[in-house]
Amino acid sequence: MAMSCSSSSVRLRLNLAPSRRRTAAPANLQVLRCVGMAASPLRLCATRATGGDARQPFDHVPRGVEEIGEMEEEEEGRRRRRGLKIAVVGFGNYGQFLTRTLVRQGHTVLAHSRSDYSAVAAELGATFFTDPHDLCECHPDVVLLVTSILSAEAVLRSLPVHRLRRDTLFADVLSVKEFPRNLLLGTLPEEFDIICTHPMFGPESARDGWGGFPFVFDKVRVGDCPARHTRAEAFLDIFAREGCRMVEMSCAEHDAHAAETQFLTHTVGRTLAMLELQPTPINTMGYETLLRLVDNTCSDSFDLYNGLFMYNNNSTELLNRLEWAMDSVKKRLFDGLHDVLRRQLFEGSPPLDSVSAAAAAAGSPPDDAPIDGDLDSDNDEEELE
Repeated sequence: MAMSCSSSSVRLRLNLAPSRRRTAAPANLQVLRCVGMAASPLRLCATRATGGDARQPFDHVPRGVEEIGEMEEEEEGRRRRRGLKIAVVGFGNYGQFLTRTLVRQGHTVLAHSRSDYSAVAAELGATFFTDPHDLCECHPDVVLLVTSILSAEAVLRSLPVHRLRRDTLFADVLSVKEFPRNLLLGTLPEEFDIICTHPMFGPESARDGWGGFPFVFDKVRVGDCPARHTRAEAFLDIFAREGCRMVEMSCAEHDAHAAETQFLTHTVGRTLAMLELQPTPINTMGYETLLRLVDNTCSDSFDLYNGLFMYNNNSTELLNRLEWAMDSVKKRLFDGLHDVLRRQLFEGSPPLDSVSAAAAAAGSPPDDAPIDGDLDSDNDEEELE
């Protein structure tokens, strides 16, 4: 009998539970029924009421394309007004040189390098990060690669780009352009923007300002979103505000020109340096120019010069042309000298001194050489008259 009561009580509880769920109703619905109003579906309004957004980054809530674009544009406008947050990756001499201007313009600079430049960064008004993970977690607007050409690939692959925002802008300042272009396109996610640049100046040449110096850039990949265009223009505006001559050209076109404007200049400067030229009491303006060329080119590291050769497809051809040009000049000189010697040996001409031989080699007959150092041909004609 006890067992029967026990089981009956259990059955009673099980039967009542569904009944309670069916009949129970929220208080607001009961009020609505009392006044004869139909109940409307319940909606969650907490996120709107608090003025916030409870969505997580992994939530995908459908939203109009125009609304997203307007929000991003407004956010980018706010960023531009307060300055960009720029991560300078490679905080050596050139990175510090650029940082001075970036900070002066009001941008936030986050610095990273293999060596510890914490003290230098603090002095310049930048924040230094020894760990690239910490750097990327600060979500910079722009990551600016200021590395050597030879180390660019290793440095880029060491960055945890998955910690960055998916629309981050990457830029570089390498002296060659096709190499970093292909490297960035092949390494970075397709959502990232890319601008390849080359400031045609350095700490020595632009120590008094950047005004008038060329700044070459190529917008390799910039998203269609207005906010991305605004950010790209804000980055380029850094150099335009300093008076740089803004030159937009493709990376391939840049390298074709740079083989002559840079690699040739460095090659001639380093070749002259092998001669160990020294100032003399009778320096000419041309000789002074050569001495300055040696100083300017040799003040840069050999790695830079080697990078200009290794990573520019046009450098090998230019080096061959330079060698051909030198051989052509030597041939012309020695051919003239050989002509003089042949006349002495086979035509019975009297031996010539060094000055006459040089004049003959240059194509001027010895008889036309000036007399008594008088180089004014008009005066000679007046005396003859």
